[in-house]
Amino acid sequence: MTFSLLSVAIHSQGVGRRAYRGPVTSSDSLRVSPQLVSPLVSTQWLADHLGSESILVIDATVRSRPLPGGGLEWVSGLSQFRSGHVPGAVFADLLRDFSAPSGDFTRPSPERFAAAAATLGIDDETTLVIYDDSIGVWAARLWWLLHSAGYERVAVLDGGFAAWSDEQRPVERGEGAATLVVPVAPPAAVTALREPLWSGKSDVERVVRGETDAVLLFAGSRAIFDGTADDALSPVTRARPGHIPGSVHVPVAGLIDPASHRLLRPAGLRERFAPVLGRRSSVPIITYCTSGIEASLAALALSVLGVAEVSVYDGSLAEWSADPAAPLVTAA
Repeated sequence: MTFSLLSVAIHSQGVGRRAYRGPVTSSDSLRVSPQLVSPLVSTQWLADHLGSESILVIDATVRSRPLPGGGLEWVSGLSQFRSGHVPGAVFADLLRDFSAPSGDFTRPSPERFAAAAATLGIDDETTLVIYDDSIGVWAARLWWLLHSAGYERVAVLDGGFAAWSDEQRPVERGEGAATLVVPVAPPAAVTALREPLWSGKSDVERVVRGETDAVLLFAGSRAIFDGTADDALSPVTRARPGHIPGSVHVPVAGLIDPASHRLLRPAGLRERFAPVLGRRSSVPIITYCTSGIEASLAALALSVLGVAEVSVYDGSLAEWSADPAAPLVTAA
């Protein structure tokens, strides 16, 4: 497993743990990492285990803000974290630490990823619970990165910070536990993130040409799928409008219950994914969007349903549309 090397380096140096102590009082509960039965955990599950030394809660929020000359850009969600977060949580900067330094959201190198994970204090003995203050796309992105690294004790908080706040659960302000985590040096070598969980442009090209049997699932909005979206309203730059030929459209916004902020129950998810799941079960699914973020939430939702052969096209439309020879389809 990719994380076995990372965890040895972290565990051997002794990472500082969170100071928050919630409802967990048993000394055994503080030491024993709880079992996960799903990629999701409920707010009640987290409340019941909050304060355990075996739990690391991670806020993965990313925000957008207007640019002076028009348009939008992605920015760190650290200020949002400081204004309120789950007690004991640490902040993961997906823009700076868990992405390639190119300025987009493509996955980082193994070495960069290992260093970022080490800074958060992640080891093989800790159960990770990730959330954001959006619909879960950022939490899902970090979950997919960790999942592709072979880390098994990781889940997304169903409903995220919105559900946690709606239920009037405790909120901490300021830097929180972030200042208590002791950064450690990453290992000298880390094997690559598991490639079967990622697809590249060449993989998608083979699908478009009919050389590979796979489903292309676009997880973004209808306007982007149709090629009618105003790019000034999105932080992601696309050179040309439209979607990849042969794609099925399953927007992730439709996978969320707007009242509870949670993912739909399995029956509802299966209904949304019917155009994909109705095909032969052995056909792999490649999810994509504009930059691989919404695609990660679609991949998480499919994982909740037990669908195994799923990969994320990391470059998504940002990469595909930049190639003038790569075909795109619009509603016009």
